[in-house]
Amino acid sequence: MRTIAIANQKGGCGKTTVSINLAACLAREGRRTLLVDMDPQGHCALGLAVPEEQIEVNIYDVLVGDEVGGKIDISRSIWQITANFDLSPSTAALSKLEMNGHTITEAQGLLNDALNPIRDKYEYVLVDCPPHIGLLTFNALHAASEVIIPVDTGYFSLQGLTKQLETVEAIRAGRENPLEIRILANLYDVRTKLGREILNELKRKFGPMMCHTFINFNTKLREGASFGQPITEYDPGSMGFRDFVRLARELISSGGPEMVSTTLLKQADELAERAEKLLATSKPLLEDEEGEADTDIDQPATPQQVQEKIDQLYGVRTTEEGVLFTAHAPEATQVHLAGDFNSWCPDATPMVPCGDGDGFKALLPLAPGRYRYRYVIDGDWAKDPHNDYVEANPFGELNSVVEVT
Repeated sequence: MRTIAIANQKGGCGKTTVSINLAACLAREGRRTLLVDMDPQGHCALGLAVPEEQIEVNIYDVLVGDEVGGKIDISRSIWQITANFDLSPSTAALSKLEMNGHTITEAQGLLNDALNPIRDKYEYVLVDCPPHIGLLTFNALHAASEVIIPVDTGYFSLQGLTKQLETVEAIRAGRENPLEIRILANLYDVRTKLGREILNELKRKFGPMMCHTFINFNTKLREGASFGQPITEYDPGSMGFRDFVRLARELISSGGPEMVSTTLLKQADELAERAEKLLATSKPLLEDEEGEADTDIDQPATPQQVQEKIDQLYGVRTTEEGVLFTAHAPEATQVHLAGDFNSWCPDATPMVPCGDGDGFKALLPLAPGRYRYRYVIDGDWAKDPHNDYVEANPFGELNSVVEVT
């Protein structure tokens, strides 16, 4: 179970909109997802049309127990929103937790303890944090392994991000387990010069922490919240829907080695073993130092020699002009390149023949960052076989990855 805190000192509906729609899109991708509202304002219930007067058990009850000190299972507070998407709501009563005189040391593990009984039930738990750093936020960060900080692409939000990161870094320093920090550019308006400048500044200053996905300004997101619906239900054809689906898939793909199935790893090992055997028995057609071809088939090339030649021809590498992608596709008619850099639209990046009859290439001027990509060879999607840096994608396959420094 991955527990992700959504935290922003600015708070407001922007943060809650991210929490609601990201949870809904993770659920739409087939991931069992629970949204826990740790904000006493109760905006998650409001944005999902859960009537407060009908909430009999909320997250405050779960954290503090009943009147006689008995524990209340978090499952009693859960409302089903859609398939795979549940909510544990809050009410204004949650604000009493910080006024009960508990110290942070005493009470920061309450949420983590409450989540223990359901760890096998959900793949993702998103925690919507309050807009201030206190006991409730400490609970959320103590339970989480990751934190997403949505940042509106405005001047004052950029100023507040530095302070937010200082606070989160201080909390992370006191933890035994790692806490991964992700920054999400939110409410981005490409039409404004300020929005473009702020996004570029975010990438420049916080590049390694930035989500590749950013959320465009889209009125459909606000309209959906006002109707008590996530964007997956209100308008699945909108830009807001596409942005949050893309964000959900990015999170799923970034799940680390545990997200790669045993079957995929076994297939990769088998392919690597077959490739090594093939290279070990291949005959060279390499040029010598004078540029003449060596056709002595009785002298086998070493695996290192063959691999060096392949590495020179195919794969991905950084040049002064940009990042050069070279695919080995000797029988292909068309090869395209799809990845984070073109919104996974292969038609946007056709690759051109290399001239040797076997390869296709594309040179892209990419900014520093981490990019996932795949080749589309005559309509068939495939990872780069000459790049060992891969990660699992939501479709049970592998994406190739390149990091530009």
